Amino acid sequence: MLIQDLALYEDRYYIRIHEESDTIYYFFDYDARSADINMKFQHLHPFYEICIPLCPKATIFIEGVPYELQAFDIVCVPPNTLHKSQYPADGGACKRLIIQFNLPKTVQGLSNEYEQLLNVYHRSVPIFRFDAQMQKRLYGKLNAIFLLAPKQDPLRDLIIHQTFIEFLTLIFLKQDENLFANGSEMTPMKEKIYGVAGHIHAHYSEDISLDSLAEYSGISSSHLSRQFKNITGFTVTDYIQMTRVRNVQSLLVSTQMPITEVAAPCGFNSFSQFNRVFRKHTGLSPSQFRKQNQMRYSEFD
Repeated sequence: MLIQDLALYEDRYYIRIHEESDTIYYFFDYDARSADINMKFQHLHPFYEICIPLCPKATIFIEGVPYELQAFDIVCVPPNTLHKSQYPADGGACKRLIIQFNLPKTVQGLSNEYEQLLNVYHRSVPIFRFDAQMQKRLYGKLNAIFLLAPKQDPLRDLIIHQTFIEFLTLIFLKQDENLFANGSEMTPMKEKIYGVAGHIHAHYSEDISLDSLAEYSGISSSHLSRQFKNITGFTVTDYIQMTRVRNVQSLLVSTQMPITEVAAPCGFNSFSQFNRVFRKHTGLSPSQFRKQNQMRYSEFD
């Protein structure tokens, strides 16, 4: 199926190259989502992700901030970043493409080119909307991957990898032509709550409490608690915990710090509390998480 003469799509079609624990990994997931299965909570993962809605309207929350999307917008979600997607109740199922991937930080002979390429993920708003001509070039790359995947080609994985790098390179080279502007309106209360969320991200290593956040925001503790849950989908406690866990995950996969030493810099007061909270939000112990994920960040020799 060709959507709006631009993007190839097939329900429940996917392409996988290697596993999540490998240095190079790809998973292209073509599927549809509707309002009745909207994500209740934001989530995070240690790989890079691209979210592309193929329906007229959708919303993505990144670190609690909503962004209104149109069809064929390209959302670049960095590793370990809280996010969730939301689809309208009146539009039926929303077709979308999710691309998850790992790339090595460096490849011998290429200096830091891959790292530079991934800088598009570190823009203040890593969402891209291009004109029709640029969309045709970008989706031509993704359509080539879609068509190649089922073929028994001995160079299939290499060609898919090369084509995807060309796709990322186009975004990198044309990022200054980005047309995206967020159409989501912010009420004064939402602005305050997102300000509180930002404060948590900036001070997660410190002793943060509901009372201290209430003092920071000028909102009573009880009102802040209710509004924070209504707007972000998290309790204040869960949001603080998940922010700390996210930063622990980053240390576990990107450093050799002993597990006993990663808790304190991320705001945990005791190792037993750290273990309990980490398992609550990831389903794994810290050692299991490190074992499963650290290879993703290894570099080619």
